[in-house]
Amino acid sequence: MIGGLLEQRYRVGALVARGGMSTVYRGVDTRLERTVAIKVMDPRFSADPQFVARFEREARAAAKLHHPGVVQVHDQGVDEDRVYLVMELVDGGTLRDLLTARGRLDVPLALTVIEKILSPLAAAHRADLVHRDVKPENVLIGPGGTVKVADFGLVRAVSTVGVTSDTMILGTVAYLSPEQVTTGTTDARSDVYSAGVLLYEMLTGAPPYVGDNAISVAYRHVNDEVPPVPDVPAEVAELVRRATRKEPFLRPADAESFLSEVETARAKLGIAAVDVPVPVAATAAEEATEHVPAPVSPAEQTLRVEPVRVGAGAPFAEPTVPVRRPNPLVPPAGGPQGTRAISRAELLAPPEPKPVGPTPPARPRPKRPPKKKTPEQLYEEMRARGKRQFITWLSVVVVAAILIGVTVWWLAIGRVATVPNLVGQDETVATALLDEASLKKTVRRENSDTVPSGQVISTDPPAGTKANQGDLVRLVVSAGKPVVPQVNGGVEVAAAEREITSVGLKAQLDPAEDEFSDRVPKGKVVTLKPAPGTPVPIGSTVTIVLSKGSEPKPVPSVTGKTKDEAFAELSAAGFEPVEGPTEFSDKVDGGKVIRTDPPAGTNMPPGNRRVTVVLSADTVTVPQVEGKTVKEAKKILEEAGLKVDVQFNDRDRARVVNQSVRAGERVPKDTRITIIAV
Repeated sequence: MIGGLLEQRYRVGALVARGGMSTVYRGVDTRLERTVAIKVMDPRFSADPQFVARFEREARAAAKLHHPGVVQVHDQGVDEDRVYLVMELVDGGTLRDLLTARGRLDVPLALTVIEKILSPLAAAHRADLVHRDVKPENVLIGPGGTVKVADFGLVRAVSTVGVTSDTMILGTVAYLSPEQVTTGTTDARSDVYSAGVLLYEMLTGAPPYVGDNAISVAYRHVNDEVPPVPDVPAEVAELVRRATRKEPFLRPADAESFLSEVETARAKLGIAAVDVPVPVAATAAEEATEHVPAPVSPAEQTLRVEPVRVGAGAPFAEPTVPVRRPNPLVPPAGGPQGTRAISRAELLAPPEPKPVGPTPPARPRPKRPPKKKTPEQLYEEMRARGKRQFITWLSVVVVAAILIGVTVWWLAIGRVATVPNLVGQDETVATALLDEASLKKTVRRENSDTVPSGQVISTDPPAGTKANQGDLVRLVVSAGKPVVPQVNGGVEVAAAEREITSVGLKAQLDPAEDEFSDRVPKGKVVTLKPAPGTPVPIGSTVTIVLSKGSEPKPVPSVTGKTKDEAFAELSAAGFEPVEGPTEFSDKVDGGKVIRTDPPAGTNMPPGNRRVTVVLSADTVTVPQVEGKTVKEAKKILEEAGLKVDVQFNDRDRARVVNQSVRAGERVPKDTRITIIAV
């Protein structure tokens, strides 16, 4: 396999782990140039068409789990006789490596890890998937302390090979739930049991049940209660006890319920979440000369157990364990090292007691002849014996009466609690009242138009109901009025509608409410009405305000302003001013704006904002020269920038009697003015 190419795309690299069901390699997706993990199934399974079809269905189901805590499935396929999965590669180690390095985890770290395991399990349970093999080897810890759960759906696919799920048990015996051993049935509560065993192991450093072989461990799962966790807060020990109850209906209903209980316990204890350290992978740790890893115990191996057919000949796989280099310092582990088929009768039967050898006969003592007693002695002995018998029977009767009385009181009164009236109470007060009544709680939040946020709306069972201490009371707590969600400007309409409906409100479009926007493209969401964050009644309608694009703007009037002033005003209004050719104007001074093209007041579309600015050419106001001498008139007109023509008498001392352009009129510079002198 190493160096090969699957379906001309996935190049197989170094070996990562090997198990009886599959082998995992580091690989490269040559098409996308990314590093992946490639899991190739054992040929014994890939040769079965029924398994291949079921495996593909399970792979699709696992690929639908879009959760950051799930090792993602990128692709699946068949290359000749090789059925494979392409998955996300997580560099780091497993929870088993962390437990091997530390022995046990402190309470804050253990609660943080179990929350990060339960979150993806909850997503799987919501998708009707059961993991069936929750164990430290399937919990990967990557860079930055990210925790991911692997092998979703794979166990269910393998359990169909050649035998139904009713007659085949697949899993790791140290973490099997009692119902998996006894009936072979599994549901979300089976994963909760395995997660509880995993939490026990993190807190104590070892699983609750160990033994010389898988049968003894499975027997204890069915017949024993998980021992209490020592040296931890009572709330944490109670989490383990509830998750590992032998009866499935006494456990949390699924991983989401268990996660809620863990978060409640952590909040009650005031324990903050901590960073999960990245463990040194087992293969890297073995290269250090000072570290000798312990052998894998039989209880920690992934086993396929056939509970009904004794001695079935179906091909069974070896336990899935990381590939390790041989270590001569570690002796081989005792007990069964491979996958075994164990009959259900053998699992449920108690272990046989060890035979005890015959007790050697005691040496007979020589009997002494009995000593004769007087009648007075015999009478006193009879009286003493009768008195002892009377006291004994009286004591028995008194003790029995006390025990019966205490038992009747406990069954009839002592264990009975009354559900208090919690409606209208604050959540913290309701919690205190339930604790005082020795009742447990779960909380579900609902919006309410009338009940303030944080107050109890209803309880199940209702107030006044008789219940046993430790029973569960379901609280419905008000979340207040629904709040208009926050929607970023520029999103699609469908995304805004999903956000609105997710909080129980209705979405609508109203073209009359649409707005112009220079920032949001046309047709995208600008905002919501009422504004995001506004509390509104349940079922209210929220209007989605769409963008009509940039608003058409009228060209401002800049006539009579200088070029710089006109350009600054047009630019500030969002236009692009350009200078056009100059024109003569008898009303505007030279160098100032005569008009714009397009004219002032024209609405310009968003795509065209160019405005041509037409400036006035240099003009001169014609001075009054009538009555002046020709010399004086020529000087005045020339200094004003005009040219002069003299008619009739051009002598300097001649008097001007008329001029061709009247005084006060504006004419272009260098205009020729004719004067008449006599």
